[in-house]
Amino acid sequence: MADTLSVDIETYSETDIGKCGSFRYIEDPRFEIMLLAYGYNDGPIEVLDLLSGDVVPESLMRDLYDPRVVKTGWNNAFERYAFWKHFGRYCPPEQWEDSMVLAAQCGLPASLDAAGKALGLGEDAAKMKEGKALIRYFCSPCKATKVNGGRTRNLPEHAPEKWETFKLYNGQDVVAERTIRNRLLRWRPNEREHRFWCLDARINEKGMRIDTQLAVNAVAMDNRYKEELTARAVEITGLENPKSVSQIKNWLKDQEGKEFPSLNKKVIADVVTQLQSEDAKEFMALRSELSKSSTAKYEAMLRSVCPDGHGKGYFQFYGANRTGRFAGRLVQLQNLPQNHMEDLDQCRDLVRRGKYTTLKALYDGVSKPLSELIRTTLIPEEGGKILVADFSAIEARVIAWFAGEEWRLDVFRNGGDIYCASASQMFKVPVVKHGENGHLRQKGKIAELALGYGGGVNALKAFGADKMGMTEEEMQETVDLWRESSPRICELWRALEKAAIRSVVRHGSTTASMGNVRFDYEDGILWMNLPSDRRIAYYGARYEESRWKPGKKALSYMGVNQQSKKWERIETWGGKLTENLVQATARDCLRESMLALDEEGYDIRAHVHDEVIVSEPIGGRSVEEMAEIMGRPIPWAPGLPLRADGYETPFYKKD
Repeated sequence: MADTLSVDIETYSETDIGKCGSFRYIEDPRFEIMLLAYGYNDGPIEVLDLLSGDVVPESLMRDLYDPRVVKTGWNNAFERYAFWKHFGRYCPPEQWEDSMVLAAQCGLPASLDAAGKALGLGEDAAKMKEGKALIRYFCSPCKATKVNGGRTRNLPEHAPEKWETFKLYNGQDVVAERTIRNRLLRWRPNEREHRFWCLDARINEKGMRIDTQLAVNAVAMDNRYKEELTARAVEITGLENPKSVSQIKNWLKDQEGKEFPSLNKKVIADVVTQLQSEDAKEFMALRSELSKSSTAKYEAMLRSVCPDGHGKGYFQFYGANRTGRFAGRLVQLQNLPQNHMEDLDQCRDLVRRGKYTTLKALYDGVSKPLSELIRTTLIPEEGGKILVADFSAIEARVIAWFAGEEWRLDVFRNGGDIYCASASQMFKVPVVKHGENGHLRQKGKIAELALGYGGGVNALKAFGADKMGMTEEEMQETVDLWRESSPRICELWRALEKAAIRSVVRHGSTTASMGNVRFDYEDGILWMNLPSDRRIAYYGARYEESRWKPGKKALSYMGVNQQSKKWERIETWGGKLTENLVQATARDCLRESMLALDEEGYDIRAHVHDEVIVSEPIGGRSVEEMAEIMGRPIPWAPGLPLRADGYETPFYKKD
């Protein structure tokens, strides 16, 4: 069996890793590795003090690049890139395994400290609590003061005792990571999932090219616009600080002769309708415009862009703990504003050339056009074009496939519009987009988006049904009609919940009566088996009295609460299990497509939800060829009617 080499490093850089990301941090000219802790298999841990003159042994250097030695660490993309910068030699991700990803796949937190606590590690194996303070002291610049002699960096000689503790901390990180890995190793990802992790690593390393001229000008234009708006607000009100809520309330009282107790988002529209004076109306319009954030994404791109002009590290593999979907980092490509303007090219050109006055005049302001241009800051490689292809209605296809809802599958097989078909099924009349009963399509669309995972009236509201003018009665009718037209999907919710509960209660394996989904209970973890041979983990699963419904039992597991961000017990149910199953399977469809595209030589630079973004030489392959690869049948999903559509563009945008 090949040796396993566990490593962890402590580093210094003058770039803020939290704001700029690890790749930009490592690219800083002052970056260096200070400590390197390592250990083979379960042997002793060694800590090399590189800052004090320790030399990396030849045997360790050899093993860091020997494909027969498996290298491990916690979120080890950092170590790999740091070694590349420090030693000048690239080590492919295929030689590495990430214990953070292993923990996430087992349903544990992605933080080394939090994962250790969740597993109940003792002090001898857990991460040292002194670490944060020591990292603040040694790993980034310090403020020059009279007391510290005006220095801007803390070195070992400035605090020898702290430095010795820091070395212990570095070694203890390897102990903690190795202990967690050994506990979870029997559940390590399979070879295909590891290949996907390696592809993700290379995508993050290459990054996406940033149009820095566009970003710089956008930030400058937005600042100028905000200064003008602020100056006008001061001119109207005479206020010292036109952003101060208390000052605004007092001014409005003087202007309008009445008090406005609140000016928050929920009531502001009502406040504006009550205003009488033109000054008050203009000021509130200015305040609304000032509150718009048009440049946060541009600023994030400029902070994270590396010297080669690429933004790197934008994707977190297995970022969604249950489904395994990616999470966004730094720029958060998953929630970029959409673009709708028809003259996007012209608008983009005005910003690149710094034509502020023209832009402001043509678009009646600056905030909205700058917001719509954010996507276009991402550009292809020199001499290239961008190809964008994404799955069409992937979740609707997957849920219909699992449930065996044949009328839905027929819609997809025949290239139909699922929103029209859903409305037609619900209301028992033909529905044609922009045609016969076309007004019902919107109800079909919102029902499809909101109701597939057991949601009701509140789910419709979350998707904006009330803002569309639907009454509570209409919403309830929509829920009832949708469920009536999709009986097998409703049965799937119940089947999954029953099978999961049975598996937990019996501490064994159970297959759901629909979807052929098997649940296994192993050492406190409930596993949902996916068709792709991947599994979803519900750590610490139980079936016991519900916290929220006294007298009733509920299925629950330990996880990170999305609101509180705390590790706590979370209750789940059939609709949520269905959502996990469908989204995880959609993610695995993306895996197959991305691996296939990579094998065909496509240069994948980014991906957003179910969309893949490729840089292709001008005159190279077409988006139709790319979409054909993504739409190919998947061996582990026979009968799943996949389809991908796409477009070609000189810069990233939403078609």
